[in-house]
Amino acid sequence: MQTILALVLCIGAGTVGGVFFAFSTFIMRALAQLHHARGIAAMQRINVAVLNPLFLGVFMGTALLSAVCLIVAFFPWAGSGSALLLTAGILYLVGSFLVTILRNVPMNERLGHLDAGSSQADEYWPAYVRGWTRWNHVRTGASLLSAVCSAAFLAV
Repeated sequence: MQTILALVLCIGAGTVGGVFFAFSTFIMRALAQLHHARGIAAMQRINVAVLNPLFLGVFMGTALLSAVCLIVAFFPWAGSGSALLLTAGILYLVGSFLVTILRNVPMNERLGHLDAGSSQADEYWPAYVRGWTRWNHVRTGASLLSAVCSAAFLAV
């Protein structure tokens, strides 16, 4: 059971980490280079489009698997293998899922309530891009490190 759990966690965390990596390395940079109103409008559409069953299934399903890893790692405790599974679960659950809920989503909601062409949106956009991207780097690293720990568990 732990092997299958680690394999699926590795795939889910790696997939989500890849999506976040794309935002950290080029998508946010491209949106920031657009006129504010266009960048804001594009990000508002992305924030609506991402709420689909496929992405949410992988994102939320991986969070659920991470929570299961927090329990399963202890039964039975097997030294470094259990530590890797526990670490993989913590990294994704805290560094990806909770950061998304507590940091990125509130920024997205605030952006979503603004008229893309308004002066309020124009003032908020540079701070949004900086803050959102900073927290996205955290999500990217946590997701990819979770995948690495899961893969390492499979190699032990």
